[in-house]
Amino acid sequence: MKLSAQTKVIALLFSAGLFAGCSTTGESMDEGGYDSDVAAIDQDGGSTVYGGDDQGGISSSAMTEEERMQARKQAEQEALRDITTFYFDFDTSEIKPEARDVLMAHARYLADNPRQNVRLEGHADERGSKEYNLALGERRANAVQRFLIVNGASRGQMETVSYGEEKPAVMGSSESAWAQNRRVELVFE
Repeated sequence: MKLSAQTKVIALLFSAGLFAGCSTTGESMDEGGYDSDVAAIDQDGGSTVYGGDDQGGISSSAMTEEERMQARKQAEQEALRDITTFYFDFDTSEIKPEARDVLMAHARYLADNPRQNVRLEGHADERGSKEYNLALGERRANAVQRFLIVNGASRGQMETVSYGEEKPAVMGSSESAWAQNRRVELVFE
């Protein structure tokens, strides 16, 4: 089987075209390609977070130490605001020292967001009369309200309600159950 010179030339051109079509040119594919955001680490070792189609981003290496501290503090404040239940000792409406930082974070949030409202729900354990426990739940809710107001929140943002012993968090007649039922819950609306 002999191939003509013309067939050989066509086969050679076809092979060259196939190789050329499979090779890359080394150009990046910035227009809608995958290579535009691949390098997430900049040359100084910081990371860059890209913010959408405008190719703008925030580089952690470009942040000052003060900005980093402020961002960290803001994240801590947001984490503290995840805590919305505050516990009390038996027969008292005194706010525990460990609750103060968390309540401060809530007060700052309310001060910064004047349209945000919160309901303070006071509770008591089952010991004592219904009337006494309603009054105790109210004293606890009012104590939290006063603390929030002193630390920047507005009275108009808050409503207090006492459920006394009517809505226990835990059923039972043990010290553990009672301790979980002596509380004020913040319900943001």
